[in-house]
Amino acid sequence: MPKLTLGFISAFNERVDPLMDGTVKAEGIELIPTYSHPAETFWRQLKFKEFEVAEMSMSSFLIAKSQGSDMVALPVFPSRRLFQTELSYHVDSGITKPGDLAGKKLGVAEYQQTAALWIRGILEHDFGVSQYNIHWHMERSEEMSHGGATGFKPPAGISFNRIAANKSLVSTLLGNELDVAHVASPFVLQANTLDRSSRIVGKNDWSKIRPLFPDRMMEGERFFKNHGFLPVNHTYIIRGDIYRKYPWIAFNLYSGFVKAKALARQKLADSIPSALFFGPEYLAMTRRLIGDDPFPYGIKANQAMLDTITSYSHEQGLTPRQMKPEELFAEQTLSL
Repeated sequence: MPKLTLGFISAFNERVDPLMDGTVKAEGIELIPTYSHPAETFWRQLKFKEFEVAEMSMSSFLIAKSQGSDMVALPVFPSRRLFQTELSYHVDSGITKPGDLAGKKLGVAEYQQTAALWIRGILEHDFGVSQYNIHWHMERSEEMSHGGATGFKPPAGISFNRIAANKSLVSTLLGNELDVAHVASPFVLQANTLDRSSRIVGKNDWSKIRPLFPDRMMEGERFFKNHGFLPVNHTYIIRGDIYRKYPWIAFNLYSGFVKAKALARQKLADSIPSALFFGPEYLAMTRRLIGDDPFPYGIKANQAMLDTITSYSHEQGLTPRQMKPEELFAEQTLSL
C-alpha cells in the first residue's frame, strides 16, 4: 500500500530532525520536508495554508483557533525558552530588576507572538508588573507579521506603538529610544549594530546594554521550581482538511515525533561539540536544575503549561475565552 505523502515545514530542531530527514518514519506517511525560519513559516501557513503539516507559534495558533481556523495541533512541544531571560535593558533607563519595568518602554518583535505572551504573563504573575503599566513597542510591520494574517488589533487599554520602519529593536535599544527589548541573544545585538537606516551605532552605546537577568541559570531554576515546566514556544499542526480525510495520521505523526525526540536524547551526550570543553558538566547541571527531559510531549505531562498559556492568552485579550485542550489538539492524542 503506498504511503500518504505530506508536505512538512519546520525550522531545524535536533529533536525533530530525525523525522524530517527520514531517519525516523511515521508509519504510513512520507514526509516531504521544507526547512524554514519560524517567522516565515508561521506567516506562510497562517496566510496561505501551504503545507499539510507545519510548525506553528503556540500563541498564534491559540488566536487562529479561537477565530475558527481550520487546523488541529499535536501535543508536541520541542521548542522551549526562558523568554524573560532574553530581555536586555539600557542602563540609562534606571532599570536594575524586573519590578522596575513598570512605566517603561519595552520592545518585542511582535505583540501576539509566543515570546511576548510569556514575557507579559511572567512579568505580571511572577514579578507584579502589569501588562497595562508597560508601553509596548512592536518591530514587525503589519504586512509581514503573524498578526497581519490573524487580524490582530491591540487589546483595549494597552499602550501599543510600532517601531519606525527604518529602525529595529536593536537600534532603538542601543539609541535609548527603548528602555528594554526582547533580543534573544547577545550575538544578535552585536551582529546588528548597523540598522536599516544604515546608522552605525557606536561601541559606547553597546557598553550600556545589560541583561535583565544576569544569571540565566538561576532564573531558569527559579521558574522551573515554581511552575514545573519550561515555557513552550511552538507546536506542530495538521491542516484541517487533511486531518478530516486521514484522521489516523494524528497518532502516527505524534508517534514519529516521540521516536525522533528519543533518538536525539539518546545521542545528546555524544553530540556535544568538542570545543565546548565543559559540555558534559553543563549537561549534568541542566539535568540537575530542570530534569532529564525538559521537552515532554503529550497532554498529561503538559497540563500545567497548557493551563498557563491558555489563561495568559485570554487574560491578555488575545483570545475571547480560555481555550480547552479538546478544542486544540487531535482527538487521537487527548489521552496521551
